[in-house]
Amino acid sequence: MPDRYAREDAGQPPSLHPAYASTLARSPRQPLVRIPQTLTETTGPGDWDRLMGPAMADLTTQHAGAPIGQRIIVSGRVLDESGRPAPRTVIEIWQANAAGRYVHANDQWDAPLDPNFTGAGRVVTDEAGAYRYVTVRPGAYPWKNHPNAWRPAHIHLSLLGPAFATRLATQMYFPDDPLFAIDPIAGAAPEPYRRRMVARFDLATTQPSWALGYLFDIVLRGPDATPADAAA
Repeated sequence: MPDRYAREDAGQPPSLHPAYASTLARSPRQPLVRIPQTLTETTGPGDWDRLMGPAMADLTTQHAGAPIGQRIIVSGRVLDESGRPAPRTVIEIWQANAAGRYVHANDQWDAPLDPNFTGAGRVVTDEAGAYRYVTVRPGAYPWKNHPNAWRPAHIHLSLLGPAFATRLATQMYFPDDPLFAIDPIAGAAPEPYRRRMVARFDLATTQPSWALGYLFDIVLRGPDATPADAAA
């Protein structure tokens, strides 16, 4: 009989979270079954820079002009369950612009697009598991989950390690955002674990007269793991 699949961390969001309406249709109806991994899942590319091109670690310099919005620096470390660094980890970044709008055909709400901001980037961690990127703080935006629903400001992050099966997708939120406490997607991760998805303002990272700084460490697995994105 195949092994039943079990989550390793109680802090991970469940597949069914009724407050997040789309999970009602896409959550599994039967117990999950663990599928043995083959070589395809346990190995992957070793030269991410060659395959993906130059890192796009500054989302504010990808176009002819500077984007509108509060420039921010996000830095941190990617760690395993024992607190050891995870070097050569690819972090893909995507987000809305300062007005809360994505460069996507399905995003048609009444907020302006920014011709100088695409909202997509990536960075690779160094040998100490550290990363750093520059962007603008995204705006909140409405969604149709429930009446008068607004998503808090957030940045999507997708992490890829040495194997394709090691992907972690999560979201980074900002401290003191009043929408965070009432957001069904963030709320899918139980307390106190959901606080792991909130960045910390850091004056040492902040550059005078240029950009605010935030720290956001990511733990890939284990009891201290960063919760996965319930929207992924």
